[in-house]
Amino acid sequence: MAASVSDTLEEQLSRVVARRRPSSEPDRLAWAIRAARSWLGPEVQPAPPGMSRHQADLRLRVSDRRSVVTFAKAAYVDIGPVKPLDGGWEVEVAWRASTLAPLFPVFSGTIVASRYELTLSGWYAPPGGSLGRVADRALLHIAAEGTARLLLGQLDDAAARGAA
Repeated sequence: MAASVSDTLEEQLSRVVARRRPSSEPDRLAWAIRAARSWLGPEVQPAPPGMSRHQADLRLRVSDRRSVVTFAKAAYVDIGPVKPLDGGWEVEVAWRASTLAPLFPVFSGTIVASRYELTLSGWYAPPGGSLGRVADRALLHIAAEGTARLLLGQLDDAAARGAA
């Protein structure tokens, strides 16, 4: 039996899910998403239809421990409109490196906010084909999860301080 398209894609993509308990209410977090230029980075063009593109420095942590080095990478972060959900909201989010793009993962997913949880989930394509997928299992996946957690932390911090 031949592999389905979704089986083939899942072999090539990696899933990321990061969660945290927010310190702000969903309405305040939605405000911070709409004010992303004040904490994430300036808006740049062109952006995908219906989304805003921000020039940002994403931080990549190669360990869950804080003492390990954190790297910064210039990236484009695309954010869609806030869509209300029962008791919260969701927004599409994507990112890719702004330089040396073939060497870094491309991510696509959603951020979902509720009163009790802030979640970023989605898929990314590890760079480098089959060798990249091996490296992803060994190390890159930890960096991807760390980047997702750090982005959620930035969002939550911006909401808490009013993105000042």
